Amino acid sequence: MIIVEKYDLIVLGGGAAGLTVASGASSLGAKVALVEKNEQPGGDCLHVGCIPSKALIEIANTIYSSKNTEQYGMTSSGEVNMKQINSRVHESIAHIQKHDDADRFRDLGIDVYIGSGAFLSKNEIIIDGKERIFGKRIVIATGTRPLIPPIEGLKESGFLTNEMVFDLEELPNRIVFIGGGPTGVELAQAFSRLGSKVTIIERSSSIFKQEDKEIRENVQIELEKEVSFVFNASVTNVHSSHGEKIVTIQKKDKSTEELTTDEIFLATGRTPNSDKLDLDNAGVKQTDSGHISVNNKLQTNIPSIYAIGDVNGTLPFTHIAGMEGKLIVQNAVLGLRRKVDYTNAPWVIYTNPEVFHLGNTEEELQEKKLKYDVFKVSLANVDRFVADHKTEGLVKILTNKRGYILGAHATGKGAGDFMQEVIFAKQYKKKIGDLSQVIHPYPNHAAAVQSTADLYWRKKLFEGSLPKVIKKYIKWFR
Repeated sequence: MIIVEKYDLIVLGGGAAGLTVASGASSLGAKVALVEKNEQPGGDCLHVGCIPSKALIEIANTIYSSKNTEQYGMTSSGEVNMKQINSRVHESIAHIQKHDDADRFRDLGIDVYIGSGAFLSKNEIIIDGKERIFGKRIVIATGTRPLIPPIEGLKESGFLTNEMVFDLEELPNRIVFIGGGPTGVELAQAFSRLGSKVTIIERSSSIFKQEDKEIRENVQIELEKEVSFVFNASVTNVHSSHGEKIVTIQKKDKSTEELTTDEIFLATGRTPNSDKLDLDNAGVKQTDSGHISVNNKLQTNIPSIYAIGDVNGTLPFTHIAGMEGKLIVQNAVLGLRRKVDYTNAPWVIYTNPEVFHLGNTEEELQEKKLKYDVFKVSLANVDRFVADHKTEGLVKILTNKRGYILGAHATGKGAGDFMQEVIFAKQYKKKIGDLSQVIHPYPNHAAAVQSTADLYWRKKLFEGSLPKVIKKYIKWFR
């Protein structure tokens, strides 16, 4: 007779979502099992995603700045050492890994199983085909992996993904990025700043299609100063010759072109890690793309099984995974019926300049046929950005007619930081005018938000019937 260990909660996947659930549930007294396929938890974000990519971006920006000091009477030259750069990147990973170490979670009372978990039934998990465990409730948080497109000759010629790029020992002289999504463009600019000649091949007519059109166009102009783009094009074939890779692209007009490169980076999207979970054994439904369908309580069609993080196909960001994890602790452990709400979920694209996104874009409001006001300020009109000589960008806040924030978008140096107070205002239903009343130290970058909010009062004071009333009042008051 096989003795099966029983748990209140089994968590499949030790990334941001899974670790949030496991630690939260254990702290409330639940008996928890965490099943992680890798030797150490942390997930893609820690090992091959957010942390290493931002470490690389910071290094690239530093090197780029040092190369552009002639205007200050200084010169800088030399080749970058890619092996040393990635060693520095891995130092960042190692520092954070201490917080995500498997033994730390064991010390919290969590049983950590290292291996690949799959369903035997809606309550049973088998690990590496050997060890069985039972869970009253199960949380799927297995994330995604790079999507490898079926391009002829690609596998034979070789390519890079985010799972490989942080182990490079030499900087490629030339690198072609297939796909113009946020992660791909972030890394493409980083490689350009390190010294590579970078080309991005994108199927659509522009990058960042999910962003406000005005913001998107603004940042694209800046990126085109450093990176070459080929829009409305797709890769049909790759082959190798004399140590080089030849990429054949087909454009919208059916014409073809060949690009010669040293490396190819795939930024063609992600595919969910659901294909090896044997979901049919539990009766869990998936979408055609392999994502796991959930309701607004993050339950699958099997109420005792939840799916959170990238695997459910909503917003593929670590902070969203963490937010979903907190909600799962309340629902799966405490039996509450909290609903997930992405209304106030922001995101940032860490190019230079950065791109900040919150709520509706102007195009979305137009599609919904909603009435709205637009308040925007160029960073060229904000003293701190002028002092920094970083005036590329703008802040754009969209409100309803009463001044409540419907969307906020920005591009500029540090946009992901200086726009934070707008998230607070939207989430807690403050009007844009309230942001104008907040005292901002002079000169700082967040003054861009205050300057944008000031436009609301100018509109109120100088348009409509109010100016006439004020004029009569002043005349009477005198």
